[in-house]
Amino acid sequence: MKVPKKLNAARRSVMRGLTKNIGKSNADAILQKNISIKKILISRPNHRLGNLLLLSPLVQEVINTFPDAKIDLFVKGGITPIIYKNYTNIDRIIQLPKKPFSNLFQYIKGWFQLKRRSYDLVINSTYSSSSGRLSTKLANGKNKFFGSFQQSLNEQFPDYIHNGKTTIYNLREYLKEFGVPANNQEMPVLDIKLTNLERKDGKRKLQELIKNDKKTICLFTNATGAKCYSEEWWHLFYEKLENEFSEYNFVELLPVENISKLNFKIPSFYSKDIREMGGFISNCEFFIAADNGVMHLASSVNTPTLGLFMVTEKKIYEPYNNGSLSVDTNQSSYEEIINLLKKNLGF
Repeated sequence: MKVPKKLNAARRSVMRGLTKNIGKSNADAILQKNISIKKILISRPNHRLGNLLLLSPLVQEVINTFPDAKIDLFVKGGITPIIYKNYTNIDRIIQLPKKPFSNLFQYIKGWFQLKRRSYDLVINSTYSSSSGRLSTKLANGKNKFFGSFQQSLNEQFPDYIHNGKTTIYNLREYLKEFGVPANNQEMPVLDIKLTNLERKDGKRKLQELIKNDKKTICLFTNATGAKCYSEEWWHLFYEKLENEFSEYNFVELLPVENISKLNFKIPSFYSKDIREMGGFISNCEFFIAADNGVMHLASSVNTPTLGLFMVTEKKIYEPYNNGSLSVDTNQSSYEEIINLLKKNLGF
């Protein structure tokens, strides 16, 4: 059953209204001093690939802080077990169906599972998420961290507003008040923890496609809605890339729809398996994409990534692993983007 967009919008609006004050009345809850944190729930009830990948820095932060703890994740959709399959601290993943109205029984069952276990600490991963606040409220936990935007931290850290970092900064500040040693380490980057076998398999697939020893730049030309650049934009951009980086191979990673804004003019790789895609990307010298989940996938396998932004705020969603960069294409010309790439690639 296809649910009208207006109904989904109404559902989200009602949820925001019901949850807007959750977590505010008790200043993000009171952590009991000297408590042993052994069981943790992290809530991110969202199904989008990018959002679930952006959760991985927080998961790493929690593991680094409480290395002996077991972690449950409260999410939506079916890809989370694939993303986090090599995170040994993760014990259980509670999955809400991607389409609640089409799987109402499973959706309700998922919410009831929040009560089945007792947690030492429950963490809402995204302060702006109404379902995240609600799930944190309903979970059976001794201590609950709802999170909220902290202007003082925003003024202290230039990257505070990044979607993958805000809650980490908030959590670090919160835990300091209760005897947990201050953590001043660099922010964890996105990471799906590819195995050596997955990287080797990706190298083999790339080699079968290019059949030479030159380095490769991978393009992903698709995106959702207004974030998607036109065929004309990509054709012009590719022509300039080809002229300036003639010593590189160019390949295109195709989306699940198996379409190409370049009309399949360059060698292409297609897979529906995100770990297989990740293995392939990990063997590329550089990855270029608009703001979307696959851009974050490239970042999560530690391939230097150029994120193209024209709608969403790049400071919130830009890739930040080593060697990555982002541009606002409303303000940067093709030539300026090329120059940034040249500088990044050591030209």
